[in-house]
Amino acid sequence: MASLPFKDKHKTGFKSAHGGSFLKQWTIFFRQFLKHPGMIGSVIPSSRTLVDAVLEPVDWERTRLFVEYGPGVGTFTRPILERMHPDATLIAIDLNLDFVAWLDAQIDDPRLRVVHGSAIDVRRFIREAGYQQADYVVSGLPFSTLPDGVGGAICAETRAALRPGGEFLIYQYSRYVMRLLTPVFGAISDRLEWRNIPPCRVIRATSDEALAEAA
Repeated sequence: MASLPFKDKHKTGFKSAHGGSFLKQWTIFFRQFLKHPGMIGSVIPSSRTLVDAVLEPVDWERTRLFVEYGPGVGTFTRPILERMHPDATLIAIDLNLDFVAWLDAQIDDPRLRVVHGSAIDVRRFIREAGYQQADYVVSGLPFSTLPDGVGGAICAETRAALRPGGEFLIYQYSRYVMRLLTPVFGAISDRLEWRNIPPCRVIRATSDEALAEAA
């Protein structure tokens, strides 16, 4: 498992105490699942084991721009910030205004940019953050339930948004996304993480070498 080289060097501010925070987090997640079941992959937030498995290949020392699709209540956002370099940026993109407001209220970290919008517009959000391309993109969007054409467009835009050698890290409960990734990514790996409820697929799609540079 990858080390957490920056966890003690840059402390992320979580504005609420851990006490009732988890219950509030689960409650808002469950409510949004009931309102938008097609946009949220599971009724249960991802386990820490799954988070670690998805983020394991990341080169945190060299990463300067990380993008997250569908951050929800921050299940991946917080661990990414814990690991991320002090000079790096995390762009978290969500269509759900309730999740955007939640993250803005709960996480106080200057490296985090929470934006309301679609992953299809990832390149615009990257430019607005002052970068040219991203080093990594992570996504738990349920590709199998997205409207026709949207999943394919997101995969194509993600490939264009990644630097050469950058990676698209995906966690899914089906292999549907593989048919969308194959036409645009060269190297793709897929494995099942059993230590999550329910078991979840961990997919890595690699673009071709260099890093995100500020514009």
